[in-house]
Amino acid sequence: MISELGGAGLRGRGGAAFPAHVKWAAVAAATGPKVVVANGEEGEPASAKDRWLLTHRPHLVLDGLLLAARTVGADRVVLYLAHPDTVTAAGRALDELRAAGALPTGVTIDVHVVEPSYVAGEETAACRSISGGPALPLAKPPRPHESGVGGAPTLVSNVETLAHAAWIARHGAAAYRSVGTPDSPGTTLVTLSGACARPGVYEVPFGLSVADLFASVGGGFTSSPVGFVMGGWFGGLLAAERATVTCCYEAVRAAGSGLGCAAITALRADEDPVAVAADIAAWYARESAAQCGVCVKGTASIRDALGALRDGRATGPEPANLARWGTALPRRGACAFLDGAATLARTVVTEFPVQVADRMRSVDHHYNPGGPA
Repeated sequence: MISELGGAGLRGRGGAAFPAHVKWAAVAAATGPKVVVANGEEGEPASAKDRWLLTHRPHLVLDGLLLAARTVGADRVVLYLAHPDTVTAAGRALDELRAAGALPTGVTIDVHVVEPSYVAGEETAACRSISGGPALPLAKPPRPHESGVGGAPTLVSNVETLAHAAWIARHGAAAYRSVGTPDSPGTTLVTLSGACARPGVYEVPFGLSVADLFASVGGGFTSSPVGFVMGGWFGGLLAAERATVTCCYEAVRAAGSGLGCAAITALRADEDPVAVAADIAAWYARESAAQCGVCVKGTASIRDALGALRDGRATGPEPANLARWGTALPRRGACAFLDGAATLARTVVTEFPVQVADRMRSVDHHYNPGGPA
């Protein structure tokens, strides 16, 4: 099964896009008791795909979870959830399997419910919470495949990744690769929102452009977008002319952003990208785990600089500082949380230079939500 996942080119759908077969192989090679965690916490505000999958296709997720346990030799599996509707749906699906005698013997199955937050979905935070600690990230190494839940080698997999693994087990790597692109094969769940006629969660093949996504499954734009918030809130902002970018990992990365959890928000014609970025930056500052000084200071500095631009309080160095933080801060924290804030800072300056310059020329401007920008 691990070689089949490698042949399919399946990447994790939690945001990092790490090759799934590499994680599975690392846990399979470990000794002693092992754990598999289905991560359905989904603390990303712009994404709804994991909740949709758990509430509408819970058995597909459970198929993938039990497949992973068999493949790596785990004797414990954990559904790591935050939202009440997913807990209810997963519990009902487990009861159905139990009634049908379809649950494996010798494997403990738990549902662990956590308070939702962005950092709670990070893999070490999941392991820490399940082990009885706070749902906060830990410095790596060790990584979960080395020491995870209770110190055991642990495979932490996003629920969508597990659903794809179950599909590949049934249909094979070649069928999976029959759609998508060579480097981003298969399909993915996207969450479309904002200036979208039919916002929602859709399964699409990799390789469509941003514009094609909204025109096809999204029913078109409700107004000419001024830009896009990419990868949930983790991929920063892209300008409207980037609508031709192909939705695959390599193309979005080459554009200076990230596909992440494949949530894309189209900004309405009356929205100000600087103001949107300032609001997201304030959220980053609030959501920080406050465990790394560089993250606490970095997210607060980005929040303050973008807030000053939005509110007409900029004093001059804000654009240069945002650009500098955008390149200096990634990979400085214990987890990737700070990277998202840094991408936001960088892309606002690079993708919307005219709007940023307008803010600098109008220091007396005060942002009025719902009014003219």
